[in-house]
Amino acid sequence: MKLFKQTHRGFTLIELMIVVAIIGILAAVAIPAFMDYMKRAKKTEAALQLNKIGKNNKRVYSETSSFVNVAGGALPTASGVGCCFAASNNHCPALPASFAADLGWKALDFQIDEPSLFFYTYVPGTSTFSAAAQGDLDCDGTPIIYSLTGSAVSGNPAVTLVEPAVNAD
Repeated sequence: MKLFKQTHRGFTLIELMIVVAIIGILAAVAIPAFMDYMKRAKKTEAALQLNKIGKNNKRVYSETSSFVNVAGGALPTASGVGCCFAASNNHCPALPASFAADLGWKALDFQIDEPSLFFYTYVPGTSTFSAAAQGDLDCDGTPIIYSLTGSAVSGNPAVTLVEPAVNAD
């Protein structure tokens, strides 16, 4: 019986270098795309919450023939231009009790129950109103601002959401 000598063969240095180069190229392409995706995902919070304010205010208008005319202060309480707190993962703390205590937000039936990236303001009027969401998503000191305006023409309430420029923040 003939015994074969087993040889242990591994990867050559050139094979390992090729694999490392491929992984580096993939990372160079994927990481910026992923960061852009994450930033766009964070921006949706403001649009969703402002749409909620708009819908609630349109409901109030259909019931009372005027928009909520009590101001809603800047909540959650913001520090500087955004919610950049080292201990809170760059989120404003959830303050549902503060929203409930504010007459404007209470009349709009609006509150935020979980930590958020934006703080919100509401400027009242009987036939028009405006609301805004301001935040600093990457804590670089440059805020992005979403705004919502509402008006009633011939008894029909309508809202318009204005998003920041595509390259903002």
